[in-house]
Amino acid sequence: MTDTGMTDTGVHTQPRAIPGHRFVTSAFWRALPAGMRRRWWMFRPLDLMARHWPIFKRRRGLLVVRMDGIGDMVLFRAGLDHYAEAFGVEKADVTVLGCASWGGIAEEVFAGYRVEIIDEHAYARQPLYRFRVSLWVRRLAPAIAVCDSYLRRALMADSLVWMSAAPRRVVSLPYVNEPVRPEFKYYLSQVDEIVDTGVYPVHEVVRHYRFVSALAGRDVAPAPPRIAWRDQKPPIEGGAPYVVLNPGSNEPGRRWPFSGYREMADRLLAAGYRVVLVGSAEEKPEDDAVADLSGRAGVMDLIGRTALPGLLDLMKHAAAVISNDTGPAHVSIALGTPTVVVVGGGHFGCFVPYPEGVAPDHARFVFHEMECYHCFWRCHKRARKEDVFPCIDAVGVDQVWAEVKALLDQGADNAMAQTES
Repeated sequence: MTDTGMTDTGVHTQPRAIPGHRFVTSAFWRALPAGMRRRWWMFRPLDLMARHWPIFKRRRGLLVVRMDGIGDMVLFRAGLDHYAEAFGVEKADVTVLGCASWGGIAEEVFAGYRVEIIDEHAYARQPLYRFRVSLWVRRLAPAIAVCDSYLRRALMADSLVWMSAAPRRVVSLPYVNEPVRPEFKYYLSQVDEIVDTGVYPVHEVVRHYRFVSALAGRDVAPAPPRIAWRDQKPPIEGGAPYVVLNPGSNEPGRRWPFSGYREMADRLLAAGYRVVLVGSAEEKPEDDAVADLSGRAGVMDLIGRTALPGLLDLMKHAAAVISNDTGPAHVSIALGTPTVVVVGGGHFGCFVPYPEGVAPDHARFVFHEMECYHCFWRCHKRARKEDVFPCIDAVGVDQVWAEVKALLDQGADNAMAQTES
């Protein structure tokens, strides 16, 4: 097997479109690929059955595969609006295949598009569920299937593109490491076009627009993330302006110490703001620490008590949001809310901070740069996997407060200017 046009690292050295580029494989390797994980072989019989299921309907429309979290979805959303033009289809004929993690807000965020939601984790683990979804994708019969995620999983995103059997299949060149290289080569060898969006750590928003530019045949400038959302009263009582604190993260190491959030709350309360704690129940900090803070006047603990739509209502009407590097931080920024994000160095620059031209004025990123940045969160400086990453632990309270205060003061000045006008 050979993969043409590649460097030894598995990615092109310069970002560019590579129309007609193919990963070349032999018929023998295609039938019996070496190096595949056991799970791939377990899925193979049902995958082949779904892939070759007879379909007699006319091919139509564009299938866009998004098997990623809510933050990745937000970074992708604005770029989607260029897809209809780039691929020569009507907006109403674009189907977004998305994830359960953000399914609750998809109807409004993707208004005007058809959206189908699946449990991406079940698809990657449960053969019968996978077969049902794969059969649905096959029966959708799209004319074009697309996936432009860089950090993705072949057994989810690439296999769904393959299942579609669309006459035209277009993907971006992904990040490939050794354990999953055979899986990516198997699927990439069966697509029609591959777009190289650049070497790591190009920011995700920039990647999305490079992908669109390559397919549109013209330069489409990157734009800051944005999502449309309803204007509905947040699920709290009226009163003084409030600031949302999001102290959780699905990775314990990326959680800025809760003592920092407690200090933020103290300073915000002293400045006359209310404080709202949010996050999932699974990410909740120590009960005693939260109980001590939530027992104070002006503090509302909504951790584990707010569904995703309600969280967006809260963030949209907040004076500011302070968050770890996690999905809700991107949501808050895309809603236009003043947002401060505590950032570590695991894949610095790939998702956060936003680069110049993409970062809006209301978004601030606070970090403490270390020589070990870009470790992909494989930190050798932690004694236990539950410990906070040193690069996040090193972010100071005064650093974060300076950015929070600047955004709050800016918001107050803007409100006063509007009143006077």
